[in-house]
Amino acid sequence: MLRIAIQSKGRLYDDTMHLLAEADIKVNANKRSLLVQASNFPLEILYLRDDDIPQSVASGVADIGIVGENEFMERDENAQIIDRLGFSKCRLSLAIPKDVSYPGLGWFNGRKIATSYPVILSKFMKKNGINADIHVITGSVEISPGIGLADAIFDIVSSGSTLVSNNLREVEVVTKSEAVLIANWQLDEDKHKILNEMLFRFGAVRSAQDKKYVMMNAPKSNIKAIAEVLPGIKSPTIIPLADEAWCSIHTVLDEKSFWEIIGKLKELGAQGILVTPIEKMIL
Repeated sequence: MLRIAIQSKGRLYDDTMHLLAEADIKVNANKRSLLVQASNFPLEILYLRDDDIPQSVASGVADIGIVGENEFMERDENAQIIDRLGFSKCRLSLAIPKDVSYPGLGWFNGRKIATSYPVILSKFMKKNGINADIHVITGSVEISPGIGLADAIFDIVSSGSTLVSNNLREVEVVTKSEAVLIANWQLDEDKHKILNEMLFRFGAVRSAQDKKYVMMNAPKSNIKAIAEVLPGIKSPTIIPLADEAWCSIHTVLDEKSFWEIIGKLKELGAQGILVTPIEKMIL
């Protein structure tokens, strides 16, 4: 049995539960229970605060965990990143009042910066030779300059709307962050097998994103021309039909070039084109 620590609420919780569902790992989302077992996969889910996840994995309370890379970097615990999951993306940035002139990083020398991420910020300032006064607060960091608590902030930025609503502007992106899968260094062989199966499923889910499974009927005389148009994962699957002059062609297309290719296929005589999002077909 493998134990995974995940955030107990918020956007990262929602995205994580969606990923597990897409990977066909069925979990009863009962938030009243701290520990829940998946019904069809050897996995236990441990619900924790996001900032407790790195330590729980490093200490072995959980074998693996899904956490924001920003929290993993800030806690600086002895665990390893084994997969980047591609969701809950954001950045950690320095922001100042929008009406203040900004000549460069040197502006922060001697300034007071409010943040919930002092470890990441301290390393960045030290690396760039900036001597700033880091003021640690939790929650509502963005209001600090407006109430005279700080000259600037260092915080998570997603859309930037929170900065705008507090008359702030982003001036330096220190690091980017996304959800990561972290693991304890001491997993035994049985747990590694379960983890590898989970990683395979996660990879399949990601590979299926923005792809469509396409089936069509086409004249055999145009098979070569149609195959040249299709940039599938491999060569398309071709199945004979009762009418010997026709065949059925199956392939996978990227969403970004989908309509352009469909137009070319129609010009080459393809008919009865059926499309299915490929994520509905995995596993």
